[in-house]
Amino acid sequence: MPSHSNWSDGLLLKIVNVLVYLLFLGSNVYTVAGPSDVYYTGKETYVTPAPWAFLIWSLIHLLLLGTVIYQFFDGGKQVIIDGIGWRLPLLAVLNAVYVNVWARHYYIVAFVFSLFVSSAVTHIYYIVKKYHEPQSTADELFVHLPFSLYHGWTTVLVVLTAFEAFGNNAAVEPAGVWTDVFAFLAFFFLEATAATYAFSSSEGDLPASIAISWSLWAIFARQRYPAFIHWSALAFAILSLVWVVKAAIGVGLKIRNGGRGISLDEERAPLVGGN
Repeated sequence: MPSHSNWSDGLLLKIVNVLVYLLFLGSNVYTVAGPSDVYYTGKETYVTPAPWAFLIWSLIHLLLLGTVIYQFFDGGKQVIIDGIGWRLPLLAVLNAVYVNVWARHYYIVAFVFSLFVSSAVTHIYYIVKKYHEPQSTADELFVHLPFSLYHGWTTVLVVLTAFEAFGNNAAVEPAGVWTDVFAFLAFFFLEATAATYAFSSSEGDLPASIAISWSLWAIFARQRYPAFIHWSALAFAILSLVWVVKAAIGVGLKIRNGGRGISLDEERAPLVGGN
């Protein structure tokens, strides 16, 4: 890839991005390799997904590894260093704090930080989609794809952490009427968000829609009782697949017509955190 700028331009930020990536990765590795497996020993709520839902972190990590490498190339520097700037280190630090307080079962604090993480991701997502149309496959893979997945996934995390902070403990407390209502509303919100992603532009945002649908299917797989929550999760998971298919068709048509990327209609951008 030809470069029109010195690789050392913005070197401080590039080094910081590498360091915070390692912090970000380490915080998530700890939750898996630490002394207790938090995906099995954490608070069980009535919207807790199957543990395999969290495998999406692995994909996000892999793609962001490409991001921190891509920043040393001219195309990557333009969007990652000049566009996203110091928002990426801020996001990584907030995410590391969120993961660590969540792993220690400080769920109310984790919920607050999930909102901070969502806000930071939303700001980056908006900048990338609105002002940096992908110019290459590398732009697609290492800028647009990771932040689309990240944005969809953090939307899910806000919902999951809210139930952990304020919801019933499914291991010891039965689900009442209000639990059923709030679980139903949570599923509806996630499915509606997947729809918003699908209609965010002519081709939609396929990765973000997949992140939402993946999570709804994981919730359906984990939640067997009460039946209302189980089947509600299934219904909204199926609906979310409709929006995934819609976005996939849109991406396919754009590729066939010689376009690339996932542009964003500003007025239809799905937001959880503020800009």
